[in-house]
Amino acid sequence: MGVYHAGSRALQDLVGVRERADHVGRSLGQDIKPVAAAFLELQPLLVVGAAAPETGRVWASALAGPPGFVRATGPRRMSVVTGGEGAPGGRRDGRSEGALGSARPATADARPATADARPTTADARPATADARPATADPGADDGPDPLGRALRTPGSPVGTLALDPRTRRRMRLNGRLAPTARGFAVEADQVFSNCPKYIQRRAAYETVAGRTPGSPRRLTELDPPATELIRSADTFFLATVHPGGADVSHRGGAPGFVRVVSPRELTWPDYSGNAMFLSLGNLRADSRAGLLLLDWDTGTTLQLTGEARTEFPADGERTVRFTLAEARWTPDALPLRWSPPEYAPAGPGR
Repeated sequence: MGVYHAGSRALQDLVGVRERADHVGRSLGQDIKPVAAAFLELQPLLVVGAAAPETGRVWASALAGPPGFVRATGPRRMSVVTGGEGAPGGRRDGRSEGALGSARPATADARPATADARPTTADARPATADARPATADPGADDGPDPLGRALRTPGSPVGTLALDPRTRRRMRLNGRLAPTARGFAVEADQVFSNCPKYIQRRAAYETVAGRTPGSPRRLTELDPPATELIRSADTFFLATVHPGGADVSHRGGAPGFVRVVSPRELTWPDYSGNAMFLSLGNLRADSRAGLLLLDWDTGTTLQLTGEARTEFPADGERTVRFTLAEARWTPDALPLRWSPPEYAPAGPGR
């Protein structure tokens, strides 16, 4: 398959940006370049998207760990340390096998992350601790996260996104999963970066000692806490799939840009972007979608799964409409506490 499949091509033609998309598409490759490898090794957060093999539903999940828990271990291979017994969440007590989060004192990391650090190599130093999945559900049949089985299944198509709010940079790596003794690796099909246009800057983070995930609540419609988190969100992550793989993208805007239409329906504007139409092209080919919202202070996560479609009204302002099938609310899911946002200067409403 080329850079774009039929769904993306159809939208590029509809909007009249195929030539621009062809130009931007040249930035996609399979290799993890040295600057990208260095960027990965600085990150404490990785977002993963895939379809759960037991249900077919698409979810986005977050993994957190000390810098180095995700790194390039080959020119086209990214490895993630998630802990023992095949996690995420292989352990039923929700703890990782390393000294993550609760075993580490809360310290402010005010240093700006840079990507001009020394490139990492396949033999770079191992991660110092293991990642923690974004949820911990001791009663779940398949571990603490709805993507637990997908991240233990060889060959699972996965999309990943490393986003650094400190530098407003992001990197996407999509490919096929291979379980490893300490987590999983992804053999890359696509590696690329996006512009920082709608990324909110958060200058620093700390790892909160003693913060452990609460029990997830399964929802079939949005309750007041979930509704409030959505309405106050300035960022969310969107997981989509297509016949050749999976993808995770970032969406940002002023608080309120995601609208709760009803307890089972959301909408958000599709702001002008890079003309590739990867996410919306995926939705045109396969309407399944997963959303992930974070409380950047408390670490609480809200995961939504359902279906989404793009609407093209006469005024030209594209809107995506999402219908909820299921949600998971997990208090204190992530050990990271980020500083308040500095809103992206290009963001609508700012």
